[in-house]
Order: sequence, then C-alpha cells, then structure tokens
Amino acid sequence: MLAASPVAADSRPDDHAPIGVMGDHTHARGEWMLSYRYMRMGMNGLRDDDERISRSRVLQDFMVTPTSMEMESHMFGAMYAPIEGLTLMVMVPWVRLEMEHRTRSGRAFTTRSDGVGDVRVSGLVDLWQSGGHRIHANLGLSIPSGSITQQDRTPMSGTRQVRLPYPMQIGSGTWDLLPGLTYAGRSGPISWGGQARGEIRLHENHASYRQGHEYALTGWGALRLAEWLSASLRFEWQQAFNHRGREDSPVVNPAVVPTADPGRRAFQRLDALLGVNLTAPHGALAGLRLAVEAGLPAYQRLDGPGLETDWRATAGVQYAF
Repeated sequence: MLAASPVAADSRPDDHAPIGVMGDHTHARGEWMLSYRYMRMGMNGLRDDDERISRSRVLQDFMVTPTSMEMESHMFGAMYAPIEGLTLMVMVPWVRLEMEHRTRSGRAFTTRSDGVGDVRVSGLVDLWQSGGHRIHANLGLSIPSGSITQQDRTPMSGTRQVRLPYPMQIGSGTWDLLPGLTYAGRSGPISWGGQARGEIRLHENHASYRQGHEYALTGWGALRLAEWLSASLRFEWQQAFNHRGREDSPVVNPAVVPTADPGRRAFQRLDALLGVNLTAPHGALAGLRLAVEAGLPAYQRLDGPGLETDWRATAGVQYAF
C-alpha cells in the first residue's frame, strides 16, 4: 500500500529520527522545512587495523605522523513536498578541518582548510505506510562543489603553500550517487527506526583518483518523555573503502606521511550515540524542533596507520511550516 500523508511534523518530538540522521522523514504536500545542523568530530591517537599504536611507532616508517584532527561542519538544509509521496531535499555544508602533526625530528605543525563542501540533493519517495509503520526510499546525488585542491604550508614547503593530503580536502571531486532506504515505526510512547545508505563514486575526479565507496547502517530507538521531549539511543555502522587511483601530481609523497597514501583511507566503525529531541507542539512556535546527539565509537578498524575517532556530536534546529 502506498504511503498516505505523513504524520504532521509537529505532532510529537520523536516523529523525527535523532538529529544525526538525515533524510529520515517525509512531508505532506505543500509543507516546507528549514534546518541547520552543527556537527563536530574529534580524532586523537593512532590506530592500525584495530590496535592502538604510538607516534614513535609510526615515525619509524614515516617522516611525519598526524597526531590529532578536528572536523567541523555547518549544514544548511531545506525540504519541500511538491506532491503527495515526494519530498525534495537539499543540503549545503560549510566545512572546517584542522590537523596536528609531528615530524621525526620532533617538530609540531598544523594544517587547516575550510570552505563549502559537496552539495547534496535528494528525493524522498514514500513507499508504504500502515498503522505506526512507514518506509521511504532516499534517492540522492552529491554535487562536486567542494574543493579537492586545498593548500597550506608545511615545514617541508617553507613559505610555499602545497596541496594537502586526502583527509584535508573539502570535497570528493566526483558526482556521487546517494541511495538509501528508511523505516520508522512507533507504538505508544516508544518509536524506532533504521536507515541503510550508500555513497557510490561514479568516476575519477580531475586529479585522477576517486574516493572509496561508503556504506552505513543505523538503527535507533526513542522514548517520549513528555509531549515536548524525547530521548534516543542510536547505533551506526560505517564502512569506507580505499581510494582508487592516485593524484596526478601529488605534492606530498605517501612515503612521507600516511595521510597521503590512497591505500590507507579505508575504515570500519561502530558508534553508539545518545540524543534528545525537543519540540513545540502548540502555539506560535509549533513546528520548531531543537535536538542534540553525541556519542563514542564502540569499535573501529583502520587501514592505517591513521587517526582514530574519539567522539562526535551534532546539534540542530528544524522548522516546518
């Protein structure tokens, strides 16, 4: 059975998934939603396979090792349903990256990059709804608007700026497919859901490489604590594969620092996250939702050596009208 009109966006705080899940819900015909998310991730310490390793161990094989990294993103979004059963979505990120390094001689230095990331456009298609259950398809495309030529100075480059390694680039440089499938259900004060999504790279970018495909599977449960408040627990599994090809004119030799090696970009990670949704169910602020979610890795494995993830957090506001 095709989905009927979705439940009104302002009916209960857990009608939306935790704020770290995107494309989790659809809208009734003619409804808009504007959103802003602030996302941050901290990485500190080194890992190879699923074992933690020391900086000195990495510096036995490389002249430079990363030591920590902060990733920050401001995500601006809009959703609109032009007809029943179809919700259009666009997400525009602004990204800031900062990575700390140490050389074999003991010198510390920092590289930074920032800018507009890859813009994402999607169509969310209602497939089925029955009682408290609903399913929709996520059909998206990532536009290569983010830079893959970010530069900064390093001790080896002196006063000259050079192209930074892969983790410090803002975009993928390729048009990428973003398929997904989302399920949500609820019964009484309890709700739950799951989402499978992928990021499929379609071609090499203008620097003669493509990032590895990525896949993610997440599931969550939420408890409505009050008419305006819910709390959630979510688990997310992510897997990314190594890059294919190599930069046509790499400035940084992969033998110098592991972040410049396309064969060391793969990872697997399971995160556990707690979240809170707050909504205004009535009055002048009806349709406004505030949310926060934060968590830690329960397991991670890297084709390293590379930086391990320590924590991640997302806070956001959404307004439907």
